[in-house]
Amino acid sequence: MNKVILMGRLTRDPEVRVSTGERQTTIGRFSIAVDRRFKRDGQPDADFFNCTTFGKQAEFVERYLHKGTKVVVVGSVQNDNYTNKDGQQVYSVQIMVDEIEFAESKNSSESAGNTFQPTQPSAGNANDFMNIPDGVVEDLPFN
Repeated sequence: MNKVILMGRLTRDPEVRVSTGERQTTIGRFSIAVDRRFKRDGQPDADFFNCTTFGKQAEFVERYLHKGTKVVVVGSVQNDNYTNKDGQQVYSVQIMVDEIEFAESKNSSESAGNTFQPTQPSAGNANDFMNIPDGVVEDLPFN
């Protein structure tokens, strides 16, 4: 079984592109910093993982995720090994994302100094609540 669940913050804005060829696919790439549970002197406080997603998820990443956004990703680990131009073998891993979700609210993200800005403004008033006409409250199932 190859399954990984990570929670961390984007280290930079995602890079999204559309593949060329017969079947065009949207590809999103981003990296997240995941805090280590136990910290030792002289050791890093976080680990950094490169993530890749495709299709509608890549479009979601492009539209809503920005540097500093805290997310949870579920996916699998894939080797991304290659030989560089000097003939040396380079070893790395890539997280192939199957699922992605926000790990905190927009307000928490903003108060932590992160600037989450959706690319399209939301409809509604300043509080993002829908106005309910008078007399409808009695018909609401959760009243």
